[in-house]
Amino acid sequence: MTKFIIRWAINAVALYVAVLVVPGIKYFGEWTGILWVALIFGLLNALVRPLLKFLTCPLIFLTLGLFTIVVNTLMLMLTSSVGQSFGLAFTVDGFWQALLGSLVISFVSVVMTLILRDELKGKKK
Repeated sequence: MTKFIIRWAINAVALYVAVLVVPGIKYFGEWTGILWVALIFGLLNALVRPLLKFLTCPLIFLTLGLFTIVVNTLMLMLTSSVGQSFGLAFTVDGFWQALLGSLVISFVSVVMTLILRDELKGKKK
């Protein structure tokens, strides 16, 4: 359960940094709303992303993994659509903004995971 909450917090921070850094990604609302967007993002990554990666496996193999960036971009655009359908004011203006946003989210997630790796593994210091 702790791993889930830490991963959720990492997604929330990464999405918030993307909102701050990328001009085409916007969020208007309370700070708790970004937690809901992060939950949607995490659920979509857990449920839809493996199917997309399986279906695009030849393209991922052919591009030596670079097509994974496009899959991440599509997941961010899908998060925007699902979030808007739930009344959350999270918008992504287009493909290129989503591409840059997915790169920012990936970078922030990797850095925060490296910082919090002991907590994610469940080890005590």
